[in-house]
Amino acid sequence: MSENRPHVLIFPYPAQGHMLPLLDFTHQLVNNGVAITILVTPKNLPILNPLLSRSPSIKTLVLPFPSHPSIPAGVENVKDLPTNGFRSMMYNLGKLRDPIMEWFRNHPSPPSAIISDMFLGFTHEIATQLGIRRYVFSTSGALALSIVYSLWREMPKRKNPNDENENFHFPNIPNSPKFPFWQLSPIYRSYVEGDASSEFIRECYLADIASHGIVFNTFMELENVYLDHLMNDLGHDRVWSVGPVLPASDDDDDNNNISGQSNRGGSSSVLASEILAWLDKCEDHSVVYVCFGSQAVLTNKQMEELAISLEKSGVKFILSAKRATKGHASNDYGVIPSWFEEKVSGRGLVVRDWAPQVLILNHRAIAAFLTHCGWNSILESLIAGVPMLTWPMGADQFANANILVDEHKVAIRACEGAKTIPNSEELGKLLAEAVEGNNVEERRARAAELRRVANNDIKEGGNSFKDLAAFVEHLREEATKINV
Repeated sequence: MSENRPHVLIFPYPAQGHMLPLLDFTHQLVNNGVAITILVTPKNLPILNPLLSRSPSIKTLVLPFPSHPSIPAGVENVKDLPTNGFRSMMYNLGKLRDPIMEWFRNHPSPPSAIISDMFLGFTHEIATQLGIRRYVFSTSGALALSIVYSLWREMPKRKNPNDENENFHFPNIPNSPKFPFWQLSPIYRSYVEGDASSEFIRECYLADIASHGIVFNTFMELENVYLDHLMNDLGHDRVWSVGPVLPASDDDDDNNNISGQSNRGGSSSVLASEILAWLDKCEDHSVVYVCFGSQAVLTNKQMEELAISLEKSGVKFILSAKRATKGHASNDYGVIPSWFEEKVSGRGLVVRDWAPQVLILNHRAIAAFLTHCGWNSILESLIAGVPMLTWPMGADQFANANILVDEHKVAIRACEGAKTIPNSEELGKLLAEAVEGNNVEERRARAAELRRVANNDIKEGGNSFKDLAAFVEHLREEATKINV
């Protein structure tokens, strides 16, 4: 590649919440003159289709998916695994190291940099051996990553190995966050000293810290203190906040926009056009949207209490509910009570598996979003100006909820924990208050302000726009050094 056009290998982690934002960021890089090769395994290749159709210059590197005893045959994406599948997937993808090295060494014009997901730290070693730079793409926010880096570097242990509620304090991180052990990263909690998989995962996180820089899907006004902290903690300023990274849209074609955003993560049981038609009949700020992301599957008891709370609340709602995956005991997960849909007919809409979330959140009828606090969901809600009810379940979600509730006051706590069964009476009241409660207007005003700031950040002259331009220029400079 010419020295003015860097060539980058993009390596997304095969999970919906990780792939989609990195692919959206890749689209931005292409638009800024960066040559791209994307690495995927065969069954993840269809997820690239929307991007490849827009940007036919993008090349793909398709490598066979390695086998693993804990991953069922034919599964190549963690959306088809229970949440504990993340560990197995991280370790398994490390087996691609040698094929990647071989591809680089045989390529007539190999990439001058690697941008890979935060769960793919082993790619730092590949980049080091090849004499190029590796950059982390973080699909978590800066607070969450600050906590994760602190854990894997310091390796704190419980005083009482059986105490799930023992508090872990992070005094060196701004606002001194504190979490009980059960709310820490499940990948960290499952670490076993000397275990090959555990040690590989720790090395991946330490390699993230050692990598040349980090690109965050966040924006300055949301997490400025944590971005500053990371620069101080890492000892360099190669930290770029480029978010919210939005899906590409066809501004001049609403129909293309609907189809493109609705099918980008999977198939839905209800057409996007039908969902929008249903919302069009609702009053402004009258509907609660309920969704727990592409990974979480509620137990049947959780689903039953949620259904009762929605029925008791009296509010209009859209419920997006994921079915059990191959790794779940299907009889115990993801079953909506048989009475529910008939009882709430006309007032509620149930969508199975995948919902066109961006389209839903941006509709004038949406009043609030009951969310698991996955980072993508949070950003999509903020860019739409929608207040939230939080039900964090794992991973970075407890830290994310703190940012929403305690720091920016755009959300209220509804429930906590992947195994917690909510009280339907209390949750029903919260759902009703989210539409017509005492502090609704205050939360809505704060959400509107964050929406304004986030939108300004990604426009020309905004902080995220400038960081994207600075990152592309950095890639060009690094490519020039390699070519000299």
